[in-house]
Amino acid sequence: MSSSPPDLLFGLRNSFYLGAFQAAINNSDVPNLSTDDAIERDSLVYRSYIALGSNQLVIDEINSSAPTALQAVKLLALYLSGDKGSAISSLREWLSDAAIGHNPILRLVAGIIYMHEQDYNEALKHTNTGGTMELLALNVQIYILMHRSDYAEKQLKAMQQIDEDHTLTQLANAWLNLAVGGSKIQEAYLIFQDFSEKYQMTGMILNGKALCCMHMGRFDEAEALLLEALNKDAKDAETLANLIVCSLHVGKSASRYLSQLKLAHPDHILVKRISSAEDSFDRAVQDFALRRD
Repeated sequence: MSSSPPDLLFGLRNSFYLGAFQAAINNSDVPNLSTDDAIERDSLVYRSYIALGSNQLVIDEINSSAPTALQAVKLLALYLSGDKGSAISSLREWLSDAAIGHNPILRLVAGIIYMHEQDYNEALKHTNTGGTMELLALNVQIYILMHRSDYAEKQLKAMQQIDEDHTLTQLANAWLNLAVGGSKIQEAYLIFQDFSEKYQMTGMILNGKALCCMHMGRFDEAEALLLEALNKDAKDAETLANLIVCSLHVGKSASRYLSQLKLAHPDHILVKRISSAEDSFDRAVQDFALRRD
């Protein structure tokens, strides 16, 4: 009985999923890749650059002759760099093209962009059929944002049937546990703890552990984890947002973190709520804390 060929992109995917974006870029020189694997490798590398804020590099390097998957990643870079109108216009055009509209990376990018737009029903039109672990994981995130944990759980079960130990399955499980709350918080914490013992500690893992600690009332521990995350990336939106919430709970000023968040991420949902004249600062932060997924 022949064994299955080695998954040459396992380490690269794992680094990307867990937020070790620079490591994904640094370790992307993988030899002997098939054409499809090379395209997947390139899409993960360019998405890592996007996650690090290097949108213009992606826009400049991906030309019009690149494969559909990379063109889709370029659309995401255009959207996140502020060129939202033309990015969404091109996205709609490509999704309606029978020749490329079913490309899984194009559908994934559509889901991400419409999720950013908070148009969750439109996002699900393109992601709900699944087909890849990333699409299923994105469905879990979207349903959590829609406060439909029941539908998120169905997507998670589909992932568990495919590969219960997959990094994305474990992450989706942790996200859902955080959304459900109660006794599930401890389960989520153990997932992030397991990641922190197995893999490079990243801002994503630290934020995950910190969120669990905040839900369990362990704010001093959460603050320490978030400060460690801030040392890794002083401009990370989720770290700054979580520090604002955590600081208020431990009786410390959050004004510096709020200033940093406003400067680096003026469109962040917490900034918008705090800036709203109808909401007091405290009420906005408390509401944001309750809605964390």
